[in-house]
Amino acid sequence: MSTFDLIVVGGGHAGAEAAAAAARLGRRVALVTLRTDEIGRLSCNPAVGGLGKGQLVREIDALGGLMAQAADASTIQFRTLNTRKGLAVRSSRAQVDIHRYPAQVQATLASLPGVTVVQGEVEGLQMKGERVSGVVLAGGNALHASAVLLTTGTFLSARMHFGEEQVEGGRVGSSAAKVLGQFLRDAGLRTIRLKTGTTPRLDARTVDFSRLAAQEDTDGHFSFTPPTSRLPRVRCFLAETHEGTHDIIRGALDLSPMFSGQITGVGPRYCPSIEDKVVRFADRKRHLLFLEPEGLDTHRLYVNGMSTSLPRAVQLAMVRSVVGLEAADILQYGYAVEYDAADPRDLDRGLQHRALPGLYLAGQVNGTSGYEEAAAQGLLAGVSACLGEPFVLRRDQAYMGVLVDDLVTRGVGGEPYRMFTSRAEHRLRLREDNADRRLMPLAREVGLLGEKAWRAFEERQAGIRDGEKALETRVIPDSDTCAKVETAGLGPLRKACEARDLVKRPGVRYADVARVLGLPELPPLVAEQVETDAKYAGYLAREEQRAAVTQRMASVSLATLDFQAVAGLSNEVRHRLEAGRPEDLASAARLPGMTPAAVTTLALHVARELG
Repeated sequence: MSTFDLIVVGGGHAGAEAAAAAARLGRRVALVTLRTDEIGRLSCNPAVGGLGKGQLVREIDALGGLMAQAADASTIQFRTLNTRKGLAVRSSRAQVDIHRYPAQVQATLASLPGVTVVQGEVEGLQMKGERVSGVVLAGGNALHASAVLLTTGTFLSARMHFGEEQVEGGRVGSSAAKVLGQFLRDAGLRTIRLKTGTTPRLDARTVDFSRLAAQEDTDGHFSFTPPTSRLPRVRCFLAETHEGTHDIIRGALDLSPMFSGQITGVGPRYCPSIEDKVVRFADRKRHLLFLEPEGLDTHRLYVNGMSTSLPRAVQLAMVRSVVGLEAADILQYGYAVEYDAADPRDLDRGLQHRALPGLYLAGQVNGTSGYEEAAAQGLLAGVSACLGEPFVLRRDQAYMGVLVDDLVTRGVGGEPYRMFTSRAEHRLRLREDNADRRLMPLAREVGLLGEKAWRAFEERQAGIRDGEKALETRVIPDSDTCAKVETAGLGPLRKACEARDLVKRPGVRYADVARVLGLPELPPLVAEQVETDAKYAGYLAREEQRAAVTQRMASVSLATLDFQAVAGLSNEVRHRLEAGRPEDLASAARLPGMTPAAVTTLALHVARELG
């Protein structure tokens, strides 16, 4: 069979989520990949989650995706980040086994009816009129579908840099998608040149861990369906560079592709190479390094914080200058990758290319970085392609909505885009713990969520209602109750109140109050949501008001508006509007360079047009 409902090109995190989502919607999908054994591969650090990214993983799970359960099944270390800050910015991060994670993804895809994995290289697209209708494989065979989704990662016209040495390829051991890259440019796809990099991998048997500090490990998981069994835990260690390390790097800058002009693509500011750190932060005497095991059955250590493209001899000297790594052997040297990415401003909110109907793009090919951003886009694009219309999440509804809106409205700004909590203006609503409440009803409506997951969700919702009802319990300050409350460390009780008021106190948990007052015991995940709703009720109410304003602005369509006909706009603003083509007033307000006065002018013009 060569005809499908959807063809997904690329078996990375975006491609895997897209194929799985299409299968859950009952579609026939072909997943085309260069190597079937590399589906779901962790090309860089074997870790899932992180600041702003843990929220994406939870949202993917709430929509029935693969990433959370695959991560839980392969977690070897788990941490909650930003625990000293508010719940709005706390995120989860898991170190996962580099072999077990892709094995889990591959097993899940193999179990889904409707998914056909095709090993091969896509060299071009087929067209039916002005619409993309399939792909052409190396050798001339063709696959046909009503939609094609490109999730080619860092492989389009990719080139790796090891010092002055250059090799075609998107990662070690893999070739570049050179023919497809040229085909897309010839077809008129606007591209930008970006750069990413990776770190040396060390042999753990040659590291002196007695001289390094171990990181804390916490219990936790991503999926709303908790894992029934867990892998053994491993320790991650901290190391640091020093002035001697920096001197080695400074002495070799003329050999760095980043500084010699050999690399023209722009790298990420938030995750710079070690040579970039030494130059940009010249006053810093040290930089932290995180030594992270790649799995239970390997001795490889990932040196997080030491991304580099310096020559191999310099990397070895740099590594061995670090305390505890004096005898370390490098199993794989760091390198940089330059690759072509599409300009995401050419996409609609379903991640379909406006100039090439039927063609969808997701993942690093859209200028993003990270497994989590890629997986989120793959899921949304896959659903949009299957539904034949954009599957849109609002900015106040999901981090995934923030991600897509930022990409199609603002673009990537010349550097790979990474999700941060600071990008979400409604982040108190978009917490990890309530991703199910925000998205599972929508997933159920569309058809992404199975019966078992939905029943579990309804049980949690019933538990939340029970908890909220329990918090209405009146607490009378008689001598016995006052003594119990103070003895339990809940603070003094001076007047009658609701149990809710006790939960609002700093450091007080629902379980603490429940024990003292005899309230119903709740599962940890349910109790967490009940606590959060109680503690942040006032803030959440204000966020609801802001979200309502945003939704009203989003209801003002600009899709057919002639910006040249709007009196009172400057030429610069008109140019930005024409380039960005915002679909609504809320999107227009987020365009770079838009002023409040320009937004007001647009609103007044639309109001007059509507009479």
